[in-house]
Amino acid sequence: QQVPPRLIQGVRLMDFVKNQEKYWEFIRQLRNDERVKGGFIKQEHIAQENHLKYMEKYGINYYICLIDENPAGYVGVIDRDIRVATHPDFQGKGVGKFMINALMTLYPDSLAKVKIENEASLHLFEACGFTKRYYILEK
Repeated sequence: QQVPPRLIQGVRLMDFVKNQEKYWEFIRQLRNDERVKGGFIKQEHIAQENHLKYMEKYGINYYICLIDENPAGYVGVIDRDIRVATHPDFQGKGVGKFMINALMTLYPDSLAKVKIENEASLHLFEACGFTKRYYILEK
């Protein structure tokens, strides 16, 4: 199933494409970016060697949002769990919402695990129709 491209702010073309090896390093760098890293439950630095092994196994489960043919974010789902990140240069422009909505057409039974203090992600998923159903408490 193909997701149609969408214009953002009437100027730029936003497209949703299957992950390819040429995007693996973009995903790793964005995941390690200090401006987005804090939003993830696990915040350790991802080494290139570990990332390559991960992408060889799970890369097929990821998609890239392109704006004017340049990567602006990624989204993936593993065991129904959504993983998403938007490059800071493109945050607040509808990229995250576009990716989540496109992903849900392919994986409609997916869910999101979001840190309580990650208000941006909570807002994103709620804007896409998700509702809070569980809390996980840790010591």
